Amino acid sequence: MSVSNLLAYAASVSPAAYCQLVYVTAAAVVLGIAAAPESIQDLLTQYGARSAAPGAADGKGDKEVGDDGLLTKAVGWVTSVGRVPHSWFKHFYILSLSCSAFWAVEFLNHGTILDAISRNQASRQPASMSIDQVILVWFLMGLQAARRLYEYTFVLRPSLSKMWIVHWLLGMAFYSCTSVSIWVEGSNSIRTSDRRAFANAAPSFNVVFGVLAFLVSWTMQYRCHSYLAGLKKYSLPEEGLFKYLVCPHYTCECALYLSLALVAAPKGQLYNRTLICAVLFVAVNLGVTANGTKKWYAEKFSQEMVRGKWRMIPLIF
Repeated sequence: MSVSNLLAYAASVSPAAYCQLVYVTAAAVVLGIAAAPESIQDLLTQYGARSAAPGAADGKGDKEVGDDGLLTKAVGWVTSVGRVPHSWFKHFYILSLSCSAFWAVEFLNHGTILDAISRNQASRQPASMSIDQVILVWFLMGLQAARRLYEYTFVLRPSLSKMWIVHWLLGMAFYSCTSVSIWVEGSNSIRTSDRRAFANAAPSFNVVFGVLAFLVSWTMQYRCHSYLAGLKKYSLPEEGLFKYLVCPHYTCECALYLSLALVAAPKGQLYNRTLICAVLFVAVNLGVTANGTKKWYAEKFSQEMVRGKWRMIPLIF
């Protein structure tokens, strides 16, 4: 394929398809890491309380990687470079709110960037979210980001742990992409709307159910995070949903994005295809982390303490 043909093909792909490709590719990479040998998987995925001690960056941590071969040594060295504070998670929610504000300004002022994306998408996808759905999902995403920022600022205890900068970059890419994904399948409505008022149409069952599911998940996740913040450091959570799930806050995160996919479903569709791809990535990414968390709990507190608990999804995983 020539360069000109490749560029022509790239130009023919819709913005929504690019967002979907980002999520699916990222999920595939995470699954690939999960399939790697455990020594390499741990180096690539663990951070926070479950990561190696800070000294691991210079070869003095608790996790010995020298006996596992050149590949593990190489991965250990790579992951020791560019370690950043775990508190940088806060940047994800600052970015999400900033993107929401940026796209809101673009929306209200017929900005050139939003208009270019929506024009490209509208020419390739006749079905569209209503303008009411666009504004509602925009608001719900902002609500989630605002609450998470509040938690990191006022609820969660400061942590001295580190994470690999690639984890941080992946999170920043996810929230940047999601800031577009929540409205891109409403491009036709955006282009035909006066952008100053709701359409005042009766909400569909999807919208009503999705909003209720979002609010329940939103509230339960806050309760989980508040409970974790009040625990003695590195103790085993055992109250509320933690009686049945290792990571119920991850369950809530998946439910939040699934509810957004329902609320944002274009006319005639059960769900928003772009956001369902985001759900796929969130579930895979957090599922790998939840699996590692259960292993860590079993090693630290004994297998018996976590026996019978689901990692993240009741009756499934």
